[in-house]
Amino acid sequence: MLRVEPFLPMIAAQAAEADRTRSVSAEVIAAIKKTDLMRLTASTELGGLAASVVDVGRELEATAIACTSTAWCLWNHLCTFHLFCGLLGPAHEDFLRGVVERHEWVCFPAGAGTGVKAADTPDGFVLQGAAAFGSGSRYAEWAGVSFVPENPEGSRKPEFTMVDLRSKGVRIDPTWNAMSLRASATDHVHYEGVQQPAALRVPFPFRYREKFRKPDYAVINPRYREDWVALSDLWLGAMAVGVADESLRACAESIRGRIAIMGTKMVERPTIHVNLGSARAAISAARDTVYAAMAETDHRIQSTTVPTESDYLRQLAASMQAILLCDDAMRVILRVLGGNGLREGTDFERRYRDFQAMPLHINAHRDRVTEQVGRNLVGLPTENAF
Repeated sequence: MLRVEPFLPMIAAQAAEADRTRSVSAEVIAAIKKTDLMRLTASTELGGLAASVVDVGRELEATAIACTSTAWCLWNHLCTFHLFCGLLGPAHEDFLRGVVERHEWVCFPAGAGTGVKAADTPDGFVLQGAAAFGSGSRYAEWAGVSFVPENPEGSRKPEFTMVDLRSKGVRIDPTWNAMSLRASATDHVHYEGVQQPAALRVPFPFRYREKFRKPDYAVINPRYREDWVALSDLWLGAMAVGVADESLRACAESIRGRIAIMGTKMVERPTIHVNLGSARAAISAARDTVYAAMAETDHRIQSTTVPTESDYLRQLAASMQAILLCDDAMRVILRVLGGNGLREGTDFERRYRDFQAMPLHINAHRDRVTEQVGRNLVGLPTENAF
């Protein structure tokens, strides 16, 4: 049984309200924080479950069917914690273990428009600035922060720390007003003179995935050599499959009792059969594609095989293609439902809106992924910093 299964009715029951209010129910967030879902991507060294990539995908898929905004925030916590473990490494095991044991939520606001600087102090350093696109930030206890030192005589290379969002000087500004994933809490986090300890400060190298692959780079567990962006894409693909699959099931069920213009039974119309069959084939292909790539990743982790750039691009391409197949299927389902189907008040409109964020997400965006796959194919170096 999935770990999230006992909570799916609660998560689904608040989905429409979360969409309306732009915030996931406090009861749902509190319930999730009490579960082992919080520890899925933490290794056993940190008191985590070291769940397989496939198992995490299944949990997120089921959650996305119940409420995609809730799944989005949980997804962000799980994949960014994976990154934080890779960056902080064995020297910070005790700190990371504490986060895991307390079931604390993490986020990583670092989208376009982020600008955070650090000034040294006798006790450590102080952060000043704002970080954008912090999915799940209002539900979280900790945020990863990428910053640059202010000291003109020192290094200007990016560095990384984790900030307790309950600290003095932290302010979360609700800024997400887009049409989809309204409760994903993709907010701005402002750091206004936030004091940080010197010990919780590490380099944040460009193309860090390549650093993690080096045998002499110490990791807490071999799973952390896998790139977090690639894992985030795979799990995003699993969520896309879940949303599209549930939308198709609900559409097919509604067709059985619907009457079209002039009294024709919709269930008997050949074009309905053609379109539903097309959507079914696309979603099945998407599922096979993304879960196969997740299984390959699990095999690599289990065998402690260090991933290559081609492995990374394989993960990105598989998830991108799965999401695009689901995108095609969602448009077919919309066409089948038509105006009357939407007018009848099903939850497809919310699911359709929520889905739009998936192919648009920068990690899995087709323009970003296909360009890098193409460069690799003709022997040119890839250029993505992440």
